[in-house]
Amino acid sequence: MSNMETELKRLIIDTLALEDIGVEDIDSHAPLFNAGLGLDSIDALELGLAIRKTYQVKIDSEQHDVVSIFASVASLAQFIESARP
Repeated sequence: MSNMETELKRLIIDTLALEDIGVEDIDSHAPLFNAGLGLDSIDALELGLAIRKTYQVKIDSEQHDVVSIFASVASLAQFIESARP
């Protein structure tokens, strides 16, 4: 697991107040939505804002690949690392 993935897991837990979940409970390759971590569209908005504030990376909801970006912690980490200045 990369440092970015660990940071993102902590950001998800803190941003979305997932008090009963620890970093070790989140599989980097598991889906963030529906059957996976169970996040919803409001969670995605909050998480997108937190990512923008923390990493200065904007994830535009109009992007054609936004679903694949938010697919898992690993895909989010990869996107952020490639988009950072």
